[in-house]
Amino acid sequence: MEKEQLWDIFRDEVYFFILKKVKDSQAAKDILQNVFLKVHSYYNTLRDKQKLRSWVFQITRNEIADYYKDESRYVEIQHKEKQALVDVYEDVCCLNFFMNNLPSPYKEAIELVYVEGMKQHEAAEDLGISLANMKARVRRGKTMLAVKLKRCCRYEIDENGKLVGEANCARCNSM
Repeated sequence: MEKEQLWDIFRDEVYFFILKKVKDSQAAKDILQNVFLKVHSYYNTLRDKQKLRSWVFQITRNEIADYYKDESRYVEIQHKEKQALVDVYEDVCCLNFFMNNLPSPYKEAIELVYVEGMKQHEAAEDLGISLANMKARVRRGKTMLAVKLKRCCRYEIDENGKLVGEANCARCNSM
């Protein structure tokens, strides 16, 4: 068998094998491409051509394992970025006080998305509500927090929606 024929012979079977393991069509296509790049690069090193199929699937399993290793590093980086964001807002004057005093639906939404780091669709599923409802709760909760922070602590929200300024809080200064 010529190595030019390998793509036609194994492509669909390997693709669906990968897709079953990673459950993401774009990632499966990327992995498939990496598999066949390695198959073509190392085809001449295969001693027993009778074991071609098992060799291709071993390369595939290795590529899937590499994909999951890369994903775990990505999740670790995301966690560090999320912690850095929490650290930035941890020192914001009165934020915890105002968050704890939000009405329950808005407090839950803000905590799940901004403190727990969930995606809005995940938080919506967790609470058993629609994505549109979750987005509305997050938006309303953020608006309530912004109003309270502006009124009490004199923080401002810039054009990018970020909290800016220094605390000038009558409540905190009186403590």
